[in-house]
Amino acid sequence: MEYVTLTIGVQLPMIGFGTLDVRGEAVKKTILTALDSGYRLIDTGQMYENEDIVGQAVKESGLERKEVFLTTKLYRPCVTYEKAKAVIEKSLQALQTDYIDLLLIHEPYDSALEMYEAMKEAYRAGKVRAIGISKFNEKKYQAFAAACDIVPAVSQVESHVYYPQLALQKEMEKHGTQMQSWASFTEGRKNIFAEPLLQELGNKYGKTSAQIALRYLVQNKIAVIPKSVHQERMKQNLAVFDFEISQEDMKKIEKLDGGKTLFGWY
Repeated sequence: MEYVTLTIGVQLPMIGFGTLDVRGEAVKKTILTALDSGYRLIDTGQMYENEDIVGQAVKESGLERKEVFLTTKLYRPCVTYEKAKAVIEKSLQALQTDYIDLLLIHEPYDSALEMYEAMKEAYRAGKVRAIGISKFNEKKYQAFAAACDIVPAVSQVESHVYYPQLALQKEMEKHGTQMQSWASFTEGRKNIFAEPLLQELGNKYGKTSAQIALRYLVQNKIAVIPKSVHQERMKQNLAVFDFEISQEDMKKIEKLDGGKTLFGWY
């Protein structure tokens, strides 16, 4: 695993494991498999309704708490300071931990700054090691960062070869915010695995098209949180640190950028 050091000194794994759309006992089995495969960042959220199982899986893994980076997110039911403050405690209980490594605001709610006050309080109290945001476009990110005395340490955004948002990554970097990709494989919006250029480069480097897609993001200093329930693919998604895409080939992949979201949220 490779790590990036956030401006606040916390080390963030460049590749994490996402748990969206995984429910029930399957979550625990999948997370245990992911941890066994070498993942050290598990990404969940209150919206996913699986924090308790994530916490149990980490506990059953046998790994020390400090070895696992836990991310969770606050969402719409807690859009006031008081509600956000209360649900942070609920997340701590559900995850069976006395601190959360990264706490995010799930979406750009109108009262995001009010929620952020509760998050900053938890950060200063040592209950949260890093705080940030998710799904904020460049305009909303700039406005939010300008209004904060603690700039978001991480911002999760849609980022994949068809819409990497490299300009946004550079903007965040200037402010000291680490960009993290969700939808690294487009969440099925496009068949990225059958993309001819990625297949061609996969053959060249002895990798899969998925590994080329992830390496492209990581090489652009964008952290990723891909999802898979198959151990072989989990391991493949981690195996992107043993090669480097040439600048010539990086430029070829850059041409896949359509400059347009595949989700319509921006």
